[in-house]
Amino acid sequence: MRRVTKEDNVLSHLSTATDGSVVTGSPIAPNPAEPSSEVLLERILASLDDDKAEDVISITLRGKSEIADYMVVASGRSTRQVSAMAEKLVDRLKAEFGRLSKIEGKDAGDWVLIDTGDVIVHLFRPEVREFYQLEKMWQSSGSSQASS
Repeated sequence: MRRVTKEDNVLSHLSTATDGSVVTGSPIAPNPAEPSSEVLLERILASLDDDKAEDVISITLRGKSEIADYMVVASGRSTRQVSAMAEKLVDRLKAEFGRLSKIEGKDAGDWVLIDTGDVIVHLFRPEVREFYQLEKMWQSSGSSQASS
């Protein structure tokens, strides 16, 4: 998904009149429904809690990586639960914020990656999570919070 830039907002209010001249209007304001990364993180954590995710942690990536502001790692008890949590999360973010998320691995259900832009979500079956130990690569003391 391509984010709307300031230039897009300026250009999007231009239109062409019937005589070929350019007509301008007021610039389009930024989308007030676009949540901050903190609001998005809170909604993701709430969604995972609603769906009974286990061992949910969030890791702050600011200052560590440019890929996102936060990473969330959680487990589901089965491939079916992992896939269902991922699908529900993507649907909720689309419905509530109009946010289209990229999703990988949902069909297999062992490890699902959801890229929401500001927050990267990893959903695992417990055995797969233990094998990869992804959170240990990013976590430093005091940088994560358990939510379940």
